[in-house]
Amino acid sequence: MEKRKLSFWEIWNMSFGFLGIQMGFALQNANASRILQIFGADVHELSWFWIIAPLMGLLVQPIIGYYSDNTWGRFGRRKPYFLIGAILASVGLILMPQADLFIAFLPALWVGAGMLMIMDASFNIAMEPFRALVGDNLRTDQRTLGFSVQTALIGFGAVVGSWLPYALTNWFGISNETSQGIVPANLILSFIIGAIILVASILVTVLTTKEYTPDQLASFQDDNNYSQTIINDGEKEKSSLLDIFEDFKKMPETMRQLSWVQFFSWFGLFGMWVFATPAIAQHVYGLPYTDSSSSNYQNAGDWTGVLFGVYNLVSAFYAFALPYIAKKIGRKKTYAISLIIGGIGLLSIYIIPDKNWLILSMIGVGIAWASILAMPYAILAGSIAPKKMGVYMGIFNFFIVIPQIINALIGGPLVKYVYANHAIYALIMSGISFLIAAVLVFKVNDVDDIVSQ
Repeated sequence: MEKRKLSFWEIWNMSFGFLGIQMGFALQNANASRILQIFGADVHELSWFWIIAPLMGLLVQPIIGYYSDNTWGRFGRRKPYFLIGAILASVGLILMPQADLFIAFLPALWVGAGMLMIMDASFNIAMEPFRALVGDNLRTDQRTLGFSVQTALIGFGAVVGSWLPYALTNWFGISNETSQGIVPANLILSFIIGAIILVASILVTVLTTKEYTPDQLASFQDDNNYSQTIINDGEKEKSSLLDIFEDFKKMPETMRQLSWVQFFSWFGLFGMWVFATPAIAQHVYGLPYTDSSSSNYQNAGDWTGVLFGVYNLVSAFYAFALPYIAKKIGRKKTYAISLIIGGIGLLSIYIIPDKNWLILSMIGVGIAWASILAMPYAILAGSIAPKKMGVYMGIFNFFIVIPQIINALIGGPLVKYVYANHAIYALIMSGISFLIAAVLVFKVNDVDDIVSQ
């Protein structure tokens, strides 16, 4: 028995919830540092607050992967987790920029950090099953397309989320002015809109997508090469959450090789997300590192959101090209070249003196971002048995969150003591990390890569 070949629009609807997830994620990435600074955080402390994000991924995704592998009910296998995660994330989105409402009970900075934790945990609850769903529902010859469609929707959602504060101010006249400890109105409204779209887009996937039952999945004679997988036909079913640790020890060789690529890719991304706003405010706008409340700083923050939207827009369109490029030159070459272009884009920020020219830098970052979101998962899916897809996608997340945790711990002290509070050097380090990741791609064994002759 073989999986049914899905139409493009079936694949689109299956991944549509990612648009809302990434819209919320983009609002967080572009604005959380600014919001935390408004609530009183110093530049060199930002990475310590952001450590919440990878910690939540480290704790949540493998657990959600394990339970979604072993869940089946009237609402399906993966879909209940989408919906729960979306609802919880929407609460965090609404309350984070309004943390000052709770100052009678706790400092706004603490509440803001707590809402950041809720958002990150909830995004992880929703995201991990989406990755596994592509592996569940698509045949091998459609997986690159499936992950590319996810990447495109991620890009479109992130564009809306990143540009929304700027658009509300410049197109609709919503104020971006701030006073001591008060988040601008354009950010508050942006986060509320993001919460609404997040829940709505998840509902599209939940209501339009069917899942295979566990019995159907077990009956498929998948055409993947599973020589690397740890699961044998005669092995008894896993029944304990603690088996995640055993699965980790026995992970496929391809996953081990990809782990190093993921490490340097996400080390670089984390540095960009945390320090882009202060770096651009200092290096391009010429503002002192202690300035976080002036109108010029808010303009720099809004422009950073625009730049983040640019790289996500580029990634959305580039994602559609990835399957065709990969078919011509191979997935590994496609992945490596994309990372090199992204690394050059980040390094170029140092020498670009005008804010508008930074768009060119972000085009390079967008090309890398698309490949980071699609190619490793397309490569990995071919080495994992269907019944372990969820848990291994969760374990694979370790290699996303661990580099972020390390960057969170050392990034702030590096900016303060090594870079003399010049956040631009954190972006230079991110560019170098991308280039290292590109080199490591060539050490990966892609077991079912197909290159046209």
